Amino acid sequence: MADRRTRDARLAALGAHLGARRFEVELIEAGLRVVDPQAAGCCEKVRMAGDVIMCAPRSSDGGRWWFFTSWREPIAPADEIINAAVFILGYLGKRSEAGR
Repeated sequence: MADRRTRDARLAALGAHLGARRFEVELIEAGLRVVDPQAAGCCEKVRMAGDVIMCAPRSSDGGRWWFFTSWREPIAPADEIINAAVFILGYLGKRSEAGR
C-alpha cells in the first residue's frame, strides 16, 4: 500500500508540472496518462501525441524510484521532476513529428 501511495504521489507531482505546461494529464491505474493536445499523434486512431508514464523502483539504481515510458524506457529519477518533464516534452514531440 505504501508503494502505491509513493508511486501516485510522484506521478501526481509530475502531472502538476506537465499540466502547468498545458498537457492533459490523468492519474490512472497504469500510471499517468499524458497527452499533448498541440501535437499530432501517430495515426488516425491516435490523433494527439501521448503516453502513459509509469513510476517504479529501478533495480539498477539501488531501488530508487524512477519514471518510465510505457515501453519501459527510463526517463529520470522520480525526484527529478523537471528533468522528467523536459524528457517527456521532447519525447512526445519526436513521436508527433514521426506521425506527420
